[in-house]
Amino acid sequence: FPPAVFPLSCVVQNYSWGKVGLESEVAKLVASGDPLVQIQPDQPYAELWMGAHPRGDALIRDNRIPQKTLGQWIADNPACLGAKVKDTFQGQLPFLFKVLSVNTALSVQAHPNKELAAKLHAQFPEHYPDANHKPEMAIALTPFEGMCGFRPVEEIVSFLQNVPELRALIGEVAAEQLERSGSDDPRGVSAALRVCFTRLMKSEKKFFVDQLNMLVKRISQEAAEGKDTSGSNGDLLLRLHSQYPGDIGCFTIYFLNLVRLEPGEALFLGANEPHAYLHGDCVEIMACSDNTVRAGLTPKFIDVLTLCEMLNYTPAPSSSKIFPAAQSQLDPHVYLYDPPVPDFTIMRIEIPASIKLYLISAMDSASILLVIQGTAVGTSTAAASEMSLQRGSVLFISANESISLHLSSPDGMLLFRACCLL
Repeated sequence: FPPAVFPLSCVVQNYSWGKVGLESEVAKLVASGDPLVQIQPDQPYAELWMGAHPRGDALIRDNRIPQKTLGQWIADNPACLGAKVKDTFQGQLPFLFKVLSVNTALSVQAHPNKELAAKLHAQFPEHYPDANHKPEMAIALTPFEGMCGFRPVEEIVSFLQNVPELRALIGEVAAEQLERSGSDDPRGVSAALRVCFTRLMKSEKKFFVDQLNMLVKRISQEAAEGKDTSGSNGDLLLRLHSQYPGDIGCFTIYFLNLVRLEPGEALFLGANEPHAYLHGDCVEIMACSDNTVRAGLTPKFIDVLTLCEMLNYTPAPSSSKIFPAAQSQLDPHVYLYDPPVPDFTIMRIEIPASIKLYLISAMDSASILLVIQGTAVGTSTAAASEMSLQRGSVLFISANESISLHLSSPDGMLLFRACCLL
């Protein structure tokens, strides 16, 4: 039998928003996972892709396996996905697992649902490369900040009253419509919110740049005088403006929730949920798609009309965006992040130092295992030989295969395992 459990060497994406050199969790994981890798001190290490995506197909680190990449191996051995996964997702690994190290903000964006994705892909294949939806979930590795979903209306109204530059862009009529919309009429609230946000995003470039410059100047002066600028969300405004001067995305901070995650806390982003990651390191999992509709904080192609049409305009407090992990009934060391989509689930596995032998159990799905901390030797009847695991190691585990970990680290282990639980 060919080995069905094997180590991977994963693709790094050096996007400009990534943390630089060894400040990046991505770089640290890559460096400890493969001591031969040279980390460039001035290069951004933004994303580590663990999967079989054509733009970042992982290399197989086992010279007994004829296939070079995970994508080739799955194509030749589709049963490794597990029977249900193979049938449901047409012989493809349904998820892409990543580590992100965010230094400057990512674009304000949302991902389409399946219906819209198919339509956008048919009309504009150069911007929307596939027909799949792209729900995603991020779990913080370090304190992590992002914007996600529309704020409660009273917060937005408060900014409309405290930030005259914002009110000028939206216009008096739309602002008053939102102020008058009552909590007893959620559809009216969403309609008013849609008008306000669309007016902001479609405002004339010269006009919004002038308003933004006025706002930045005013906040900078107030901050210099030691005044409290929180009523205008001053700190975040100045930070985003320094990263993307003159960008309309700077104004989205008045509409979107600021969410702060502690390590282990998660954010689930369903279709049409507006979001932008701001800072920190996380593991992320998503359906295997590249479809992103962008509208600000980016030099890339932006599609304001589509974004404003598709968004979910339901206001909700930032606390409601944090997705809870459930401790497994079967194994108290496993915490499950199981979102309301079929494409993926993540397990966080915390093995205390007192345990010297731990079984990564078999399941009816292919999975990818990432070591965040700790060392062990892994053995499996499906592996060619024993595997040494340390921080940054990544393993592919075929469906229905298990691994015994012989732990050798004094402080236990922290692992994340991505899979598909149908």
